[in-house]
Order: sequence, then C-alpha cells, then structure tokens
Amino acid sequence: MAFFSVVIPLYNKELFIEQTISSLLKQSFTDFDVIIVNDGSTDSSLEKLKPLVDKRFKIINQKNKGASYTRNLGINESTGNYIALLDADDYWYPNHLSELKKLIEIFPNAGMFCNNYQVYYSDNVVRSAKLNFDYGNDCLIVNDFFKASITNSVAWTSAVAFKKNVFSLVGGFNTKLKTAQDLDLWIKMALKYDIAFNPTITMSYKFHVENSLSKSNYNEIRYEFINNFSNEEKKHPSLKLYLDVNRFAVALRCKLNDEKKLFKKLKSEIDLNNLNFKQKLLLNSPKIIVKILKYIHRILVKNGLYFSANI
Repeated sequence: MAFFSVVIPLYNKELFIEQTISSLLKQSFTDFDVIIVNDGSTDSSLEKLKPLVDKRFKIINQKNKGASYTRNLGINESTGNYIALLDADDYWYPNHLSELKKLIEIFPNAGMFCNNYQVYYSDNVVRSAKLNFDYGNDCLIVNDFFKASITNSVAWTSAVAFKKNVFSLVGGFNTKLKTAQDLDLWIKMALKYDIAFNPTITMSYKFHVENSLSKSNYNEIRYEFINNFSNEEKKHPSLKLYLDVNRFAVALRCKLNDEKKLFKKLKSEIDLNNLNFKQKLLLNSPKIIVKILKYIHRILVKNGLYFSANI
C-alpha cells in the first residue's frame, strides 16, 4: 500500500498532460500510486499519457460524467493511506509530496493538509496565492479557514491531501454540482476538522487555461452551492463572510450575463458589511462599467499586472 494515492481526472488536456505527469514523476518522495480517470476525452490526451505511465499507474476510462463523479471514482479506487489530488493541467514542483508528508507528520490529526501554491494569471504573470492570514516559514493549523480564504483559498485542489476516511465522512465531492465542487468539499472539511497549512510553495495553477475543471459558467449551480450552507453560516460569522464574497463574485457574473433575477436574489442575501469598497462599487455599477473594468483588467494582466476586487 502506497503512502499517497494520486488521483487525476483527465478530460481533453492534450496540451498539458505530459507536463503534469512529468512533474509527478519528478517527485522526491516516491511512495505513491496513481489513479487516472479519463472522463471521456475526445482529444489525444490518452495517447500522450500512455507512454509516460509505469506500473504505479491505473487508468480508468468512462463516458463523460463530470469532475465530481470522476474524482469520487478515482478516490474510491485508491488504496493509499492519503489522497493527493492533481488536475491534468496543473504542475507539481519536485518537493510537493515530500512537503505534504512533512505536514502530515507534524499534524497527524488534521482533516486536510494544504501546501502553498502559485497562480499563473497569464503565461507571463505568476503570483503567490494571496491568503488572508499571517504566516511565516513554519507549518501551522489555520485558525480561521474561511476568513483566511476570502481572496485565494487556503485549499487548492492540486495542493491538498486528506485521509480517505475523512473524505468519505464528509460525503465526498457533491455530484449534483457541475462547478464549485472543490469549494463545497473544503467547507465541509473545515467545519468538522482542523486544516493544516504548509507555507512552502509546491505547485502552480494555470488560472488562464480555457476549459479548466473550475471555470464552467453555471451561476444557478454556484448559487445552489452557496446556499447549501445557509444554516451553517448563521452559526459561523467567518463562513458568512466567505460565502458573501462568493455571492458577490457570482452576482457580478450574473450582471454581465443579464441574469437579473438571480443577481437581485444574490445581492439581497449579501451582508454589505462583509464587502470592501471596491466590491460594493462593482456590485452597484452599471453593466457597461463592469464590462469596461473587466476589459481593462485583462489588458493589465497581459502586461504583467494583476489586481483583485477582494483586496
């Protein structure tokens, strides 16, 4: 039995899968096996993958069923003591699994283990994750996961590990959600368990990649995800803050998509005290202003600058 089972959902990532697998094979900690679930890819992802795998790999093929089902299947098929997730367009640095193992050894009773990460906003703009809490060089338990995650999430899919039984106890990935499945899982884990954090950056996420698993434009489903925790947020002010920031993000999408009814519903449910000045301004600005600002934001990113409304 391996220490880690690495679970990789694969759907049409022919441009990235070779680099992703290469980063996995360069890990300094090698006690792992790999389950790749090919979710009905229609490009050459599978052909590019096959020459790279060895006896540690298990490939499962299925018709396209979406990210939640695919990850759940891979985790159910796993045999390792801990699950480490890796999306097929992300990249691990050679120390990723060794740093996760170190974090596990320091905080064995935590429910989820999170390494720090970088975000590529474009091919030439990369930033460390902006986390809303103070930390140094030492591993620690995050005191307030939700408040810490209002800009970038402390937990990122390809930067976390967890025990298989903890995953099962919180219900796994919600297969009813076609987007935000990862955020749903982090909330369920953070409500019940300590979250351990390693400040060492060990992976990079390509935010700008089209068709990433997290980018589907399903605003009704995002609304459903947020309101799955309507009872819990009444008891946890920081969860209410976290969900209001998510409501704000979905409301902006609705404004741009002319989903007026859902926009009004979201806006009415936000405690405006949980938003900063920039967020309030955007929420109340006409659609044309938001579109212009979004266009300017894209230009700035292309020129090496990145700004977030959450800070």
